[in-house]
Amino acid sequence: MSSSVETFYEVMRRQGITRRSFLKYCSLTAAALGLGPAYANKIAHAMETKPRTPVIWLHGLECTCCSESFIRSAHPLAKDVVLSMISLDYDDTLMASAGHQAEAILHEVKEKYKGNYILAVEGNPPLNQDGMSCIIGGKPFTEQLKWMAEDAKAIISWAHALLGDVYKRLNRILRKRLRYTNSYPIPINRLLKSPAARLLRKS
Repeated sequence: MSSSVETFYEVMRRQGITRRSFLKYCSLTAAALGLGPAYANKIAHAMETKPRTPVIWLHGLECTCCSESFIRSAHPLAKDVVLSMISLDYDDTLMASAGHQAEAILHEVKEKYKGNYILAVEGNPPLNQDGMSCIIGGKPFTEQLKWMAEDAKAIISWAHALLGDVYKRLNRILRKRLRYTNSYPIPINRLLKSPAARLLRKS
């Protein structure tokens, strides 16, 4: 690993945090995790020597509501998370770069941090029509996802908005077929067993 890579301690010092406050933070972290006092020194050593793990945040087929909620959070503030807590190297919704510049960052992170970056995926990769429903950088999102996932240390994915959209579509279809007039949503267990659900899985 290159020595030019910043550690968590260096970032905290750059933010104006004193050595005394840093050690206090390590002690509180050890206590919060239920560890003994001796672990405070181990936490401090790890934060002083271990480089920050880069995070790559990809967007598939989704409504971006998760990102919208994140940038509007009050505690912690989005700027504190991005600048101090994690090393968010790529997020096409938040970053200033676009086009070829943004794609170059993916190549750089994949090469420089091979096997040592976290891949965060918001939304889903559409599989029908050879993935042509979601194109990023001139290629299907499925290709970008597979390519970045090859060397990721860990992958975190979520797509709650997609599930909610399917739930709403099923509700509309079944209300028409069953003449369902109640204002409450149809229970999800009934929706998933319905013929409409089978049709949506094929679409």
